[in-house]
Amino acid sequence: MTIGELSRRTGLPSSTIRYYERERLVPSPPRVAMRRVFEDDAVAQLAVVRLAREAGFTLAEIRRLLNDFGRDRWRRLAETKLAEIRASEQRLRAMAALLTKLLDCKCRDLQVCGRMIGRVKSRPGQPQVSSHRGARSLPK
Repeated sequence: MTIGELSRRTGLPSSTIRYYERERLVPSPPRVAMRRVFEDDAVAQLAVVRLAREAGFTLAEIRRLLNDFGRDRWRRLAETKLAEIRASEQRLRAMAALLTKLLDCKCRDLQVCGRMIGRVKSRPGQPQVSSHRGARSLPK
């Protein structure tokens, strides 16, 4: 199939397919009359690439995944990516907690609020945010 047909079947722009070809995420097809002629399995391979990109894999990780395919490779790569995602989840929860506290804050200025938040001890890997509602009792 031509790159145009592959583009229609996968929903990916031709430029993206050419980019993935340069990045060795899809094999370079033979040319017939100066046109790329892709095999039918290119559709499935591009579906894997697209899913991996949407899941947050880097191009290098996808390349390893496709080129070193095997149960152990999938498992190691999946375990590594899952650990990264869980760490990101923790950071996002901490960020959301901080932003929520800042939105609820009644402190008169940032320095007072910062001192209140700074008094809270944080656990490794999971910063905690003070539950203060403002420091109105502190002297001006």
